[in-house]
Amino acid sequence: MVAHLSSHSPALPVGAYRGAETIAAFSARDEELAALTARAGVYDLSYRAFIKITGSDRIRWTNGMVSNTIVGLEEGQGNYSFLLNAQGRVLGDATIYRFADHLLLETDRAQVEALIAHLDHFIIMDDVELQPLDASTTAIGIAGPAAMQVLSQLGFALPPENHFIPSKWQSAEITVTHARSPLVPRFEIRIASADAPAFWAALTASGVIPCGSAALEALRILEGTPLYGVDITDRHLPQETAQPHALNFSKGCYLGQEIVERIRSRATVHRTFRQFSLSQPPGAFESGDQQPLSLEAEGAQQNPAGQLSSIAEYHLPGFTGTLALGFIRTEVLERKLPIACSGSAVTPLDAPPKLG
Repeated sequence: MVAHLSSHSPALPVGAYRGAETIAAFSARDEELAALTARAGVYDLSYRAFIKITGSDRIRWTNGMVSNTIVGLEEGQGNYSFLLNAQGRVLGDATIYRFADHLLLETDRAQVEALIAHLDHFIIMDDVELQPLDASTTAIGIAGPAAMQVLSQLGFALPPENHFIPSKWQSAEITVTHARSPLVPRFEIRIASADAPAFWAALTASGVIPCGSAALEALRILEGTPLYGVDITDRHLPQETAQPHALNFSKGCYLGQEIVERIRSRATVHRTFRQFSLSQPPGAFESGDQQPLSLEAEGAQQNPAGQLSSIAEYHLPGFTGTLALGFIRTEVLERKLPIACSGSAVTPLDAPPKLG
């Protein structure tokens, strides 16, 4: 976590999280997760980084570099995209927003260096400039059923999902973004780092609970959202990730499109990303372990039949259990074969569990 937030609780554990120093928990992970899913929680987004794209060719050029449409975006709108190589493999992911005079690419800080190198390689005769934004700007997140009410009471106009509105808080220039979220409303406030502590204090004074990276990870797994570098890697193809909102099939040519279209025409992939329910925490699983665990399927033509890459236990008022994210061979799903992982029975889910 950035210094202006971690200084509020210097005794709290701080560690690397997605390219930034963050606090794992302000209180207890389950209490913070309960706030994010039932009330409202505030969290540091300094692990998110921004690349400003300028130049007269920025829209056409960027449209040819990502899997979603940029030409089709309105000012004040954004969408989620993959960046692919020529073989159609996923090199990274980002949300791209359209402003009047530039595009803003938002991604994990850990991906910035590799994505800039990849994108810069394809600027040939184009009027395009890539500018990574420095630490003078940061972002704060607020999520939960009461998030909209809290922000409205602070005087903010709220955009629809996948849109943003430039705004002001006191004398600070900010941007309010309604982020995509499959479970609870999420908002991101982009703000000058110098103004962030006061804004954080205003949110907590409104009753919003401070939340650390452990609760954010648990919410991500509960939602069934994959993380690039953990669940999705450069071995995966776009359709294998089960993230259709990252793809646009009518936008025209882009890097990796030939492979994406070939997969669409064949209407099949050999493996797919899923969320799973586990009968118990796997015996080999330890909190913080990043090593994927193998899935075994009784009667499958090939074992391991997949792997689990993100796992979390839950003790919420509306849900108790163990959930995981990972990839499974489509043959196993089609044949509805029994699946196990380190002594735990594994059930593929069609949707995240309902809370309450």
